[in-house]
Amino acid sequence: MIYRFTNDYSEGAHINILNALLKTNLNQEIGYGNDSFCEEAKKLIKEKIKNENADIHFVSGGTQANLIIISSVLRPHEAIIAASTGHINVHETGAIESTGHKICTVETKDGKLTVKDIQSVLEIHEDEHMVKPKMVFISNSTELGTIYKKEELKAISKFCKENNLYLHLDGARLGSALMSRDNDLTLDELSSLVDIFYIGGTKNGALLGEAIVINNDKLKEDFRYHIKQKGAMLAKGRLLGIQFTELFKNNLYFDLANHANKMAYKLSDSLKDLGYEFLTEPTSNQIFPIMTNEIIEKLENRYGFNIERKIDDNKKAIRLVTSWATEEKSVDEFINYMKELGRVKAC
Repeated sequence: MIYRFTNDYSEGAHINILNALLKTNLNQEIGYGNDSFCEEAKKLIKEKIKNENADIHFVSGGTQANLIIISSVLRPHEAIIAASTGHINVHETGAIESTGHKICTVETKDGKLTVKDIQSVLEIHEDEHMVKPKMVFISNSTELGTIYKKEELKAISKFCKENNLYLHLDGARLGSALMSRDNDLTLDELSSLVDIFYIGGTKNGALLGEAIVINNDKLKEDFRYHIKQKGAMLAKGRLLGIQFTELFKNNLYFDLANHANKMAYKLSDSLKDLGYEFLTEPTSNQIFPIMTNEIIEKLENRYGFNIERKIDDNKKAIRLVTSWATEEKSVDEFINYMKELGRVKAC
């Protein structure tokens, strides 16, 4: 049987969440996210971000969250700036463009935007004959597994404020970013530096669900109208509230992300010992070792994973993803198999 390192949502949900769903199954609750469980989850998240004034809304998935956020914030002639590898540009089937908003992309080495990158877009879009960049999109962790350090995010936040730009952070894998061994940001610090972001549950132990956090008062008005219009307002919104309550009441969210990272570090450290190089420095639960076509072909017989990009005619970077439920035994078996295949041969 093939073991998959393809993504961090192949498994169902953490047992605490399943038990909570069962325990509360026959409780009667108000619909559409106005139930007691959603209120409790909002309270817990507000405590974590240290912002009682934040508005919090629950939706089912990351693409849905990005679509609602961006389309609700931008006027028809306004655009969003993102790295070319950004999820909204590559893996959302033109969802943002379908609502009439252009994505102004920047080529980056590691999936992260810099102030210089954002400035370069603003310099090009200089008058009303072009779209007007109004929002900046970043992911933490990024689609290449990298994370934003505190000073990097502070610089982007400051630049956005100075240039009247909104800053939106995609947190589909925020847990992994915050629990990274290289991270120096707390959740409340991150929250204070962005106008709007979401906390991903789907990829960190929930059955489904993302929590949208709105810090900027200008973006709060009529947000529930946008949720409803985009088909994201669940009648049984309680299902999302229950899950986020379980994730945040005893720091389960952070514990699960920490486990995913530890499994990724065990993989990456062992591969480094065998001589493998990486597309980006491993720091979260997505790692990108560079392997020969021959090794990749052998691995495909035993493991599931994605090809990230071609390096040259003989080598590719693959993507290995660990999850909150990845068994250490499976990681050890992968490592032992790589050892059987031998160290990287010098070119």
